Amino acid sequence: MELVKTYAEEIALELNGWVELDEIMNLIEQPKFDKQGDLAFPCFALAKAMKESPAKIAEQLATRISNPHFERVIAEGPYVNCFYNKSFVSAEVMRDILHQQSDYGASAFGQTQTVTLDFSSPNIAKPFSMGHLRSTVIGNSLALISEKCGYKAIRINHLGDWGTQFGKLITAYKLWGSEQEVKDAPISELLKLYVKFHQEVGNNPELESEARLWFKKLEDGNPEAQKLWKWFRDESLQEFAKIYSLLDIGFDSNDGESFYNDKMDEVVKLLRAKQLLVESNGAEVVDLSDYSLPPFLIKKRDGATLYGTRDLAAALYRKRNYQFDQSFYVVGQEQTLHFKQLSLVLEKLGYDWPQDMKHVSFGFILKNGRKMSTRKGGVVLLEHVIQQAIDLAENNIAEKNSALPDKRAVAKMVGIGAIIFHDLKNDRQNNIEFSLADMLKFEGATGPYVQYTHARACSILTKSSFEPDQLEPAGLNDEHSWPIIKLLLAFPEVIVKSFDYTEPSQIAKYLIFLAQEFNSYYAHVKILNEDIEQEGRVALVQAVAIVLKEGLRLLGIKAPEKM
Repeated sequence: MELVKTYAEEIALELNGWVELDEIMNLIEQPKFDKQGDLAFPCFALAKAMKESPAKIAEQLATRISNPHFERVIAEGPYVNCFYNKSFVSAEVMRDILHQQSDYGASAFGQTQTVTLDFSSPNIAKPFSMGHLRSTVIGNSLALISEKCGYKAIRINHLGDWGTQFGKLITAYKLWGSEQEVKDAPISELLKLYVKFHQEVGNNPELESEARLWFKKLEDGNPEAQKLWKWFRDESLQEFAKIYSLLDIGFDSNDGESFYNDKMDEVVKLLRAKQLLVESNGAEVVDLSDYSLPPFLIKKRDGATLYGTRDLAAALYRKRNYQFDQSFYVVGQEQTLHFKQLSLVLEKLGYDWPQDMKHVSFGFILKNGRKMSTRKGGVVLLEHVIQQAIDLAENNIAEKNSALPDKRAVAKMVGIGAIIFHDLKNDRQNNIEFSLADMLKFEGATGPYVQYTHARACSILTKSSFEPDQLEPAGLNDEHSWPIIKLLLAFPEVIVKSFDYTEPSQIAKYLIFLAQEFNSYYAHVKILNEDIEQEGRVALVQAVAIVLKEGLRLLGIKAPEKM
């Protein structure tokens, strides 16, 4: 990015005010073919103002631009094509990375600003399933990326600990539950009860009325309902803590929906004061027909609140409490309508900050092409998947490197990393097919492949006679190192893009490309060959190791030094 700016500044200097620097920056392209150079500036936009043909302008600019970063600058039709000075640029990039270490790629544009991230947010009294994985790992990665860009990231686990499902669960427990069985295996027993409720309700529709009644009792503070709800919640939190510990994910707030119970009256009063509440079939709603959207439910016919009411209260609380500049809701794409409605209701209340709220949606994890469903019992427990992945990773490692010490610790990094990477390498809007076998391959676009590449780089550094902190690299200009240098140069820009698009896959895909180019380099070049360029090659390996490790960290994945 800095070299793009340098190129733009050189052009701006020659144009002497004809075009602003920002506009030039936006116009600069990367040529499709290497033979056309590293950067290209199209002159079409200048033709009218300068009353010259684009080709003529390009020719004039090319002859005037001179900078040690550029080997040559030529005109090719209406384009000014720039070729980097490989030796100069490669030395500069490697020195930057070796000096900055894990800080390489950091930006300051988020400084003094706060971003809140609402992610993971499982429902209590239900198992932490593979269905929760996407929100959890996408949200965690976006928090890390936000911090890399200078933001203060507030991680919020908005637990689903309120709502009509608890009326269903209490009903099911009172009809079919056993206190001892729930104590012995809380989550699995509560799941069985939840599934049984949905199986039985088809034959007995009255169960729905009973469930609504119990939830109303819970909202009204009924002691029995409150006691059961608290028991279910406490057991769930203990189970969730195990998963978060395995994934090495923490939160600044675990305030769930129930936290907003005493904050919803204010929301209702605000809506009434603005005359936004209307009655619809006995319920109270905010009419959104002027946006061609369904009404936003605030209170049910029986007076019970909905999660929409709680989300309004949560948005108001977070703005007051955290003064966020941006607020991300990492929630599945099936909630797109809900978040549109939420923003519009807040705007109707007269607030201008809903434009800073963003629904970071994502697709489903599929099992055999189908969405997993807790109601039907078609759930895959994340903890079981993680343990399976660790076991399989340990077997794979034992086959590749039976003498590796502490194989279990490495297998944990690889197994968990494989699951996370399999998710984050995909554009978040896409659905993902669940496949442990595919996740754990040591070749192809997988987490273990990137981790193994990092371990390979570390192994080369261990064999080298150079101390990493004493490397003073000269430039490299061979055909095998240059693709790596260009990728290393691009890392800061990739991080910015991943934040701007709220898309961790930008980084995951980048890491695959970098690993591929490095492995190609390793296959073609004798890195430790004792000659004048050895120090430069070792410095390149060190730079690659630093960027691979940092890139994996931004995805929430650890980078073993031995595999």
